Amino acid sequence: MAQALAQPVREEIAGTTIFDGAMARRGYALNAMCFSFNDAANRDAFRRNEAAYCERFGLNPEQLQAVADRNVLGLLAAGGNIYYLAKLAGIWGLNVQDVGAAQTGMSVPEFKAMLLGHAGRKGTVQ
Repeated sequence: MAQALAQPVREEIAGTTIFDGAMARRGYALNAMCFSFNDAANRDAFRRNEAAYCERFGLNPEQLQAVADRNVLGLLAAGGNIYYLAKLAGIWGLNVQDVGAAQTGMSVPEFKAMLLGHAGRKGTVQ
């Protein structure tokens, strides 16, 4: 008799969007769009007409709204993978520290200071 597969336990981490299989399926179109930004011509096409570019990939209303609002946290909640979203954030002029600050609820200077504080404790330089 076939043995049933156990369902994975979804662990909750306060304030953190867990990117698992369900989120990957939910964010497939968004992440595919962000992956396309590896090509400079696609980044230019997005800048020329964001709505049309998003429509090309079939983003859902939640994703479309988060793009329009420049809401990286909303994109994470809508299934975005941070590694793919980094390309989109870059188009908007955001860097990894801007996104990290948003994820932690800190200002960018506070986030940088926190990183430097951790680096100093571990014996690393800048």
